[in-house]
Amino acid sequence: MEYVRQTVNGAELNNFITLPPMLRNRKVQVIVLPAEDNDIETKPKTKRRLGFVDCPPLPESFFEPLPEEDLQAWGL
Repeated sequence: MEYVRQTVNGAELNNFITLPPMLRNRKVQVIVLPAEDNDIETKPKTKRRLGFVDCPPLPESFFEPLPEEDLQAWGL
């Protein structure tokens, strides 16, 4: 694995990340490692059907706004 190691002034680094106050005006050592490996081949994701849900389609009335009394009961 390749990495970059550099010593910089904390004030310069503070432009990129928020440093704790005790490191802001000191020399700090930064080591940058890759967050993920882009060389790995990934399989294309396929759509999967949820196996635990077996119900009829929702009726159109499901998408209608709730009555005012129900909204008040929920505090909306």
